[in-house]
Amino acid sequence: MTPEAHFKEGLAAGEIRLQRCTSCDRHIFFPRVLCPTCHGTELGWVTASGKGAVYTFTTVRQRPEKGGDYNVAMVELAEGVRMVTRVEGDPQSVKNGMPVAAYVGEIDGAPVVLCRPEEV
Repeated sequence: MTPEAHFKEGLAAGEIRLQRCTSCDRHIFFPRVLCPTCHGTELGWVTASGKGAVYTFTTVRQRPEKGGDYNVAMVELAEGVRMVTRVEGDPQSVKNGMPVAAYVGEIDGAPVVLCRPEEV
């Protein structure tokens, strides 16, 4: 099974799976066959904690009949990887550094990683 297929299988099961290099102990995202840090090939899988923070974001403006405004954010998970996702809720409330909780949601019938604001 390819790394991407394993990641997608995890999403279908409700898990956010990250690779972890057994040589340098770094977490890896986006799934790949080689560690980008040490070039090791022994990569295992772990389930992400889901804790993270908004690294940066932008608001996409849409007419209300098209679904309204939403944001696209780069979120840094506690494991040290960054991924592009959406932070649910009021797009105007999203701020850099804001704590979020990642989870598996759905967009257009497909499982995806989404985030919601987390109370601190």
